[in-house]
Amino acid sequence: MEGLITMDEQLTFEFEQRPTIKGVPELRWTGKRPYRSTQYYPAQLRESYGEEQNGWINKIFWGDNLQVMSHLLKEYRGKIDLIYIDPPFDSKADYKKKIEVRGIGKAASDSTSFEEKQYGDIWTNDEYLQFMYERLIIMRELLSDTGSIFLHCDWHKAPHLRCLLDEIFGPENFRNEIIWSYKSAGMSTSTFPRKHDNIFYYSKTADRVFYPIYVPHDEKVIKRFQRDEKGPYQLVNGKKYYMNPQGKPVEDVWEILLANRDSQRTGYPTQKPEALIERIIKCATREGDLVLDCFMGSGTTQAVAMKLGRRFIGADINLGAIQTTTKRLLAIAKELEPEHKPVTYEVAPRLSMVAEESGYYAAASAGGNTELSAEDRSKVIDFFKSKGMDTSALEEDVKYTGFEVYNVNNYDFFRNPVEARDLLIAALEIQPFPQSDVWDGELDGRMVKIMPVNRIATKADLKELLANLPYKTYEKRKEENPNQPVERITIVCMGHEPDLKGAMEQELTDYKVDIQIMDILRDRADLQLKRDSEAEIVREGGKLVIRAFYPMNLMQKLSLQKEYVEDWRQMVDSVMIDWNYDGVVMQPAVTDVPGKSELVKGIYDIPEGSGTIKVKITDLLSESLELEVR
Repeated sequence: MEGLITMDEQLTFEFEQRPTIKGVPELRWTGKRPYRSTQYYPAQLRESYGEEQNGWINKIFWGDNLQVMSHLLKEYRGKIDLIYIDPPFDSKADYKKKIEVRGIGKAASDSTSFEEKQYGDIWTNDEYLQFMYERLIIMRELLSDTGSIFLHCDWHKAPHLRCLLDEIFGPENFRNEIIWSYKSAGMSTSTFPRKHDNIFYYSKTADRVFYPIYVPHDEKVIKRFQRDEKGPYQLVNGKKYYMNPQGKPVEDVWEILLANRDSQRTGYPTQKPEALIERIIKCATREGDLVLDCFMGSGTTQAVAMKLGRRFIGADINLGAIQTTTKRLLAIAKELEPEHKPVTYEVAPRLSMVAEESGYYAAASAGGNTELSAEDRSKVIDFFKSKGMDTSALEEDVKYTGFEVYNVNNYDFFRNPVEARDLLIAALEIQPFPQSDVWDGELDGRMVKIMPVNRIATKADLKELLANLPYKTYEKRKEENPNQPVERITIVCMGHEPDLKGAMEQELTDYKVDIQIMDILRDRADLQLKRDSEAEIVREGGKLVIRAFYPMNLMQKLSLQKEYVEDWRQMVDSVMIDWNYDGVVMQPAVTDVPGKSELVKGIYDIPEGSGTIKVKITDLLSESLELEVR
C-alpha cells in the first residue's frame, strides 16, 4: 500500500569505530561529525542489457553514491574485492563538456554548439572533508578482508586524504603511494609545472591479495646482456645472472599518457586512461573478482573490468556519466562477442611453461595476457588434458558483459546537482549568492538553502548547514533586537523527514530563528523546471519509424526552433528499443549508438511476435524521452 514503509527501508547499518591510538594523529575540522550508521535506500531497476554470466550481471547506479553504497551494504558488505575512486579534487574548477549537434563532415558553428556544465569541484574545506570521510567509511565496510582501495587525487587534497585513509583504514594498512606521471600541454613560469597525480593504495587488512605487474625490459638494457639457451644474462664474478623472463616489475612511479591521447576518449571531463586502471585492476584482483567505482565518470573502470573478465558495480550522480558509460559498455560487449574478437585470458605459470613445450602457444610471462584463435585454443586445451592438467582456466574464459541500470530513491529528475541548483534558482526566482559558503541565495528577504536534491532531506543534512551558520553575527543581532529573529531561513528540498523544521529549531534554541520548509514536491508541485521532449513515432509496413524528435531543453540551449532543425537525428545520442516491454524494466533488443560522425538510423524492422514497444531516445544532453508504441 502507498505510504507504507517496508522492512528494507527501515534497515540501519552500524559501523565499528576504529579506536583512537596514542601517537597516531587524526585530522580535525570544524563541524567534524562521527559517522556511525546509515540507512538502507531502495533502488529501482530501470534497464537491462545482455545476460547473466555464472549467476551475475553487472550493475550501474544513478544517484548520490552515499545512498548507492548504503543500498549496497545489504548484499555486498564485506564482498567487494577492489575499490578504485577518482573523487573530486577540490580543484576550484567547473568541468564542462562541449555539446555539438551531430554532423557528417561539417564543423559545428556557434549556433549549433555550447558547453554544458557537468559538475563543479568547488568546496569549502570542511564540507569536502566531511563528504570524503563519510564515503570512505562505507567503502571500508564494503571491502572484503582481502580487498584493497586505490584513491586517486592530486596536490589539492592529497595530505588531507592520506590522513583520512590512515584514520579509517589504519596506517598499518597503507601499502603504496603511486605517482602517476603524465605529459601534458601547458607550462608554468611561476612554479614547477605539475605533471603528476597521487594514488593512495590501502588494504582492508594485512591479509590482502597482490599480484605483481611486469613490463617488458628496455631494449637498450637487453642489448647489454649476453645470451645463451636460457636467455639473456650478465656475468658477475664469473656467475651468470639471468634477466627475469617475466619482465621488469612495475614500481611506484607510473609513466602513462593522459586519456586525451587515448583512442578510447569519450569527451567526458577528467577521463582517466585505460592503461592506468588496467594496472590497478590486475594487481589487486583475479578474473571473476568484484570491482567498485562509485565516482564512475566516463566508465573507464567498468570498461577495463569488462575487458579483463572482472565483475563490476559503478555509480555516479550525473546522468551524463550514466549515458556515457552505457554507450561505452555496449560497444565493448559487442567487441567481446566471439565472432568479433579472439579469446583473451590469463594463465598460471605452470600452464605457461607446459604450453611453450606444445609449440602452440607461448607466454612471455607468468600470468601474461594471451590471445588465441578458437582453433589454437582447442589445440592447447587438448595438449593440457594429455598432460593430466586442469584446463578450467582456459575453458571458462568468462567475460561479464551484461549489465543493469538502476536509480536510487527514484533519482530521475535532474541531470546533475549543478543543473538542479541552477534550475531551482531560476524557477523560484531566487537571487543567487555564488560566493557564499552557506546560502544559495535570497528570496523575499529570506536566506535560502537548497538541500541535496533528488532525495529527501534528512536531519543529517542539516548538520552541515548548522556547522557553518554565522553565529557571531547572530549573537550581535540578538543583543540589538532580542524580540526579532536573528535570521529568516527557507529550506528548499524534494521531500523531507518528518519534523525537519522542529529538529533545526531544537538545535538553535539559543536563538530566535524563523524557519520555512519549501518542499517543491508538495508545495510547488506545479513548478515548471524543464520542458518535456516530444516525438512522433509510428508503425509503417512492419517498420518502426521515428518521424520527428524535439528535445525542448536542448533546442532551447541551441536557440533553435523546430522549423530550423535540419535533421532531428543530429540532436540524438542514442535510440534504444524494447520490442516486448513488460511495463517495468526496459530490455533493449535494439541499441542504436552511432559513432561521433554518424547518425541514428531512425527506421527499424519490427520483429514478429512483438508486443508493447518501448522506445527510449536520448539527446545530446543525456536527457531521454521514453514512449510506448502499441
